[in-house]
Amino acid sequence: MSVAALVPTCFAGWLVYQSMHGPGGDDGAQRVLPLPSTSAPANPNEQTDGKAESPTSPASGRPPSTDPQRKASGTSPAKGTPAAPAAALPLSGRTVVIDPGHNTNNVNHTADINRLVDIGTTRKECDTTGTSTNSGYAEASFTLDVSRRVRTLLAERGAKVRLTQDGDRSFGPCIDERARIGNEAHADAAVSIHGDGSAAGNRGFHVITPASLHAGAADTRPIVAPSGLLGAALKSHFATDTGSAPANYLADGTGLMARSDLGGLNLSTVPKVLIECGNMRDAQDAAQFTDPKWRQRAAEGIADGITAFLQGKR
Repeated sequence: MSVAALVPTCFAGWLVYQSMHGPGGDDGAQRVLPLPSTSAPANPNEQTDGKAESPTSPASGRPPSTDPQRKASGTSPAKGTPAAPAAALPLSGRTVVIDPGHNTNNVNHTADINRLVDIGTTRKECDTTGTSTNSGYAEASFTLDVSRRVRTLLAERGAKVRLTQDGDRSFGPCIDERARIGNEAHADAAVSIHGDGSAAGNRGFHVITPASLHAGAADTRPIVAPSGLLGAALKSHFATDTGSAPANYLADGTGLMARSDLGGLNLSTVPKVLIECGNMRDAQDAAQFTDPKWRQRAAEGIADGITAFLQGKR
């Protein structure tokens, strides 16, 4: 072997010796070389070859960019460029009033709920106790449960949702106040949720819209058309989401009818409908009312119908 070839080899051996023994080579203190790290990398996509990634960019001494735009293009975004806004929720800026029919406490306040109030076309009881299944499941319990579910669904879509009562009132509210709550909220849509109390064998749901009238404090003429669209959307989506059929005992099986004797509709100045979700006195319908899974589907049908109406869909 030539001398020229031996020189680099010897020099390398000397470097290793120096690293182990220090400059003097005889001070007895042996230098311990650090072992490669065996800890898992912070990023699971990083290679695990025992080499520590440099915390700085070799060219600039700055930490490497974690901006995906910079990684993709090799350049940083211009300073002062605002971040892209998050996608708006479908019902952002919309207000919806949900009216849970009746009140579980009404039974203890018969004098209060029997007080007559003006509904434009006539005077009518402030409220009623509502119906129930034959086993005792109250309509007011059903309507409040479904209304709360609807509120959750609509809020998740960005809507501002208000209930006319949330189990927080001793009775009522009266039907004229229920309408006033929606009016004062300037609701984009209002829905009153109920269960019917018809004869056994009468099955299915139906949606009630306001009839066109102008009498006393009631003037539904401006809301008849939009309420009709709300009712149609509600009927369509409730049927789809619940699998329920339109009522077989009224409205010629269409599931839609207009009435002029309901104070909550007569006194409304915003698009409003009332849905009877089925017949609580029929055994088959009652089995649905008492099923929490079905109540969730009912809430989804109502929420989907409201959403479709507010988005100009059917």
